[in-house]
Amino acid sequence: MTEILFYHLQRQPLEKVLPSLVEKSLERGWQAAIQVMSEERMSALDDGLWTYSDDSFLPHGTERDPDAASQPVVLTLRETNPNAAAIRFLVEGAALPPDANAYARICILFDGTDSDALAHAREQWKGAKEQGHTLAYWQQDENGRWSKKA
Repeated sequence: MTEILFYHLQRQPLEKVLPSLVEKSLERGWQAAIQVMSEERMSALDDGLWTYSDDSFLPHGTERDPDAASQPVVLTLRETNPNAAAIRFLVEGAALPPDANAYARICILFDGTDSDALAHAREQWKGAKEQGHTLAYWQQDENGRWSKKA
């Protein structure tokens, strides 16, 4: 079964958290897919991954790029795995893909200040647990560090 990590965002927005998680994935030698639910979010993250740091960027592409399969990180609106990623990031309430077991890890990032996003994450937790996946729940502390809560 796949390891599914839930990241409860409270102290920092997605745009601050996602790049560091993707960097850690690339350090492990994993290709990554980031699934979003809107063109607007895909465009914003596409821009943000190039400019999130003054001294670094994350090499990536979108599912529309002709070379998406060769990219280390791909932004997608679909449930497919365009670059044979080992890790998948789900944002904006994106659903677990039907082939969830094809990934080493799935990370679900949700806005803990949004009651709808929180309720949706709880439903995803319940569904993933019923499917037998290994689950972990991470929440930021007052200093912005991640603490495993479950």
